[in-house]
Amino acid sequence: MNVPLYQLLGGKVRNKLKVYAWIGGDRPDDVAAQASARKGQGFTTIKMNATSDLGWLDSPSALLPAVERLRAVKALGMDAGIDFHGRVHKPMSKQLAAALAPHSPLFIEEPLLSEHISGIAALAAQTSIPIALGERLHSRWDVRPFLEAGAVDILQPDIAHVGGVSELRRIAAMAETYDVAVAPHCPLGPIALAACVQVMAATANFAIQEMSLGIHYNVGGADLTSYVRNPEVWRVSEGYIDLMEGVGLGIEVDEREVREKAVGAEAWVSLGFGLGGPGGEVREW
Repeated sequence: MNVPLYQLLGGKVRNKLKVYAWIGGDRPDDVAAQASARKGQGFTTIKMNATSDLGWLDSPSALLPAVERLRAVKALGMDAGIDFHGRVHKPMSKQLAAALAPHSPLFIEEPLLSEHISGIAALAAQTSIPIALGERLHSRWDVRPFLEAGAVDILQPDIAHVGGVSELRRIAAMAETYDVAVAPHCPLGPIALAACVQVMAATANFAIQEMSLGIHYNVGGADLTSYVRNPEVWRVSEGYIDLMEGVGLGIEVDEREVREKAVGAEAWVSLGFGLGGPGGEVREW
């Protein structure tokens, strides 16, 4: 039909989208310098892991570095989402949320594993910080109990997990009926990100979009811009990217580059802290 995908979803409701980038890695450190570099790239918002792995009941002192990292980013005039990553258990999560609250994080993400809906709802009632989650949910039916429980303020469905454009669109519409914002999870490649952008261009309750530009998973010289012939679509200015105007997803995949890099490529394996605790116990990565 020779039109952008968003035209088939009812048309755009915005011309540009707010975006954020990752800093800090899985064991966050040196965040001030990394946040400053992101600011130089045009970002005004970042996300970082709150902590390294924690015990079910750890020393309260283990939470202090998370507060200092948030303060360091805020001192640069930037906003920060703080990802608990499901690695913080209930006894520590409520303490960490309380410690972070005076420093106004943009949101806290996965304050508990998504299996614990009642615990997340209880924490949401205790804190003024917006609760974000959704990457571990795979359909409207997975999402609905969180909306009904009032457990989420910012829904983060992953387009690759929910099955694509259509389900992401339906989940966003469902969230709107509960006055819940949508900020798609996307530490992925250009096709997934472009699909998210197309859906969010036509979504009224869109809040902010994750980008994998320079994320710590990108190794071996490959990045978000590596496999497209129009990398300028990912240029960030004052915290936003412009909405692509090209046909379909709005990107031009460099298929030759993809084929060359696919030769001998190994499947990505999820990272893990493994036997990372002081007692040899397995901990959430």
